[in-house]
Amino acid sequence: MAKFKLFSGTANPEFAKKIGKYLNTEVGEATINKFSDGEISVQIKESVRGQDVFIVQPTCAPTNDHLMELLIMIDALKRSSAKSISAVIPYYGYARQDRKAAPRVPISAKLVADMLEKVGIDRMITIDLHAAQIQGFFDIPVDNLYGSVMFIDYLRSKNLPNPIIASPDIGGVARARNYAEKLGYGLVIVDKRREKANVAEVMNIIGDVEGKDVILVDDMVDTAGTLVKAAEVLKSKGATSVMACCTHGVLSGPAFERLNNGALDELVISDTIPMHGNSDKITILSATRIIGETIRRITNNESVNSIFLD
Repeated sequence: MAKFKLFSGTANPEFAKKIGKYLNTEVGEATINKFSDGEISVQIKESVRGQDVFIVQPTCAPTNDHLMELLIMIDALKRSSAKSISAVIPYYGYARQDRKAAPRVPISAKLVADMLEKVGIDRMITIDLHAAQIQGFFDIPVDNLYGSVMFIDYLRSKNLPNPIIASPDIGGVARARNYAEKLGYGLVIVDKRREKANVAEVMNIIGDVEGKDVILVDDMVDTAGTLVKAAEVLKSKGATSVMACCTHGVLSGPAFERLNNGALDELVISDTIPMHGNSDKITILSATRIIGETIRRITNNESVNSIFLD
C-alpha cells in the first residue's frame, strides 16, 4: 500500500479508530485544545512530510466548532509539507443550504466547499450528500459514496413478508428508486409540504401501501419529525409496519422523544455521527468498510466505483 497517514478531529474519533483498524494502521497523533475563549489550537505530533494524509471529521454538532477544527488541522498539515490532504467528511454539514430557496439567503454548502478548497485539500470523501450536485461546488475530486451498500444486506436479512420502498419526499425519489431496483421492491412516495426548517406536514401518499411493510429511505434524520409523521400517515393508509433507513443520524432536539413515542417501528442509521441518546428502536450499522476501502483504493490507484457494483 502507498504511504499514507490517518488523522482524526474530535467529532467522531471512535469512527476514525475503526477505519484505522480496517486499514491496519494507527490514527496519527495530534493535540487539539481550546483557549479559554474557545479558540481552537492544533499541533500535529508526528512527521507528515511527503505523505498522503486523510483527516476524518464529520461536521456534525457542534457544526461550527468541528468545521473550524477541520480547517485548522488542514492548515497545520499543509504547513507540515504533507504531499496531499484528503478530507474525509462522512457527514457534510450545511449541505441542506445548497441553493437559493428564498430571496437574500446564502448558499452555505458552496461557502463551506470554498473554505475547504482555499485551505488546501486535494480531495473530499463523503457519504450520501444531501444534494448530489454539491459535488459540483468543488474543483477537486469528490467521492460521494452510496450509503445504500450498508443497508441492502440488512434489509434482505429482515425477510419482510410484503416489503415496499418509500421516499419521504419528492426530492428523494432517485435515492429510493436505487434501493427499489437493487432489492426488487416496489416504490411509493410520501408527498409533504415543508412550511419552515425542521417542520414538515405530510399531505398524502402516492402509491398503495395497504398490507405493506414500508421502508422509508433518506440521507439523514434530524429531528425525526418527517419520519414519524410519515409513519403515522402510512399506517393510517393500511401499512403493516414502517421502518426507516437513514445514513446520517443527526438526531437533534426532540428526535429521541418522537422516535420512542411515534409510529415508526425501527430506525436504521450508520455510525458516521456519534449518537448522544438512546432508543430501542434504533439499529446502528457501520460505515467503516465503505470509508476504509475507499481510502485503500485511492492510495493504490484502484477503482472506487466498483465497491458499489453488484
